[in-house]
Amino acid sequence: MRKTFAIIGLGRFGSTLAKELMRGDAEVLVMDKDPNKVNEVAEYVTHAIIGDSTDERTLDDLGIRNFDYVVISLANDIRASVITTVLCKELGANYIIAKAVDDLHAKLLEKTGADKIIQPERDAGARLARNLMYENILDYLELSDEYSIQETKIPERWVGKNLVDLDLRKKNDVSVIAIRRDEDLIVTIDPSEALKKNDILIMMGSNKGLTKVRDL
Repeated sequence: MRKTFAIIGLGRFGSTLAKELMRGDAEVLVMDKDPNKVNEVAEYVTHAIIGDSTDERTLDDLGIRNFDYVVISLANDIRASVITTVLCKELGANYIIAKAVDDLHAKLLEKTGADKIIQPERDAGARLARNLMYENILDYLELSDEYSIQETKIPERWVGKNLVDLDLRKKNDVSVIAIRRDEDLIVTIDPSEALKKNDILIMMGSNKGLTKVRDL
């Protein structure tokens, strides 16, 4: 089943996240009160809405409780981000990921109902450390405390094997959602096709499973 995301706030972070999730075959709704920002990403996402997230009726009309994840990317407007977090929580959002500008903002978001707080500069440092330690990992996006997206160069011993052979979903709780091959991004994957040297796998799964794959 495709995962569903509502992304509120279309700065550089929110817009990039929306596009990457769509490349991973997720369903993505985006919302911002700036029509220009909405129009810039509308062609890349499932649904694009112009609206004010501090208005409870607007969020209720979106069916915010029906999404697997709600990402609140309004760090430059602390008041709006806190109010939006409170409203999403009250409306029954399943899992709220909120972007914070600093530690104090993070504490406010945590107290008002966010399930996960992200601070991009700090998190970028952590990703860089991970990439330097494990050279096969090209990028890593933590979705929650339990699930992430990881972009990984395939090990030499996987060349010639296919996804049926590897059986990553059953063995490691990890799904390959796309393959980067040369200049192409393959999202309709034939699991019986042999993997090639220099293929890059984009995987979504449990953090525990992705760690196992990293260490294979």
